[in-house]
Amino acid sequence: QVQLVESGGGLVQPGGSLRLSCVASGSDFRFYLMHWYRQAPGKQREFVAFITSGGNTNYEGSMKGRFTISRDNAKNSVYLQMNSLKPEDTAVYYCRAKLGRNDYWGQGAQVTVSS
Repeated sequence: QVQLVESGGGLVQPGGSLRLSCVASGSDFRFYLMHWYRQAPGKQREFVAFITSGGNTNYEGSMKGRFTISRDNAKNSVYLQMNSLKPEDTAVYYCRAKLGRNDYWGQGAQVTVSS
């Protein structure tokens, strides 16, 4: 069983930056495919980015160039650096860990972009 805890959310002005963190409990973190998703009010949850165990990354198109996913296996952590934030980036951001049939989600971190 893996538990995921996100942190780093908050209120930021348009154009600002935030860095989300997700810490995983349990072993074998380094083997997990780690993702970030987000869900805006009244909308479906959407993919943001993932990072493989080997460090390869992939992003949803509109976030490429503004968001950066990274991981630190020694700290059982994955990060999402978000720059040039826009009001439409306002959402609850979720961390997800997947390995085979194992699929875990965190509780989410609220990010609000507003002046």
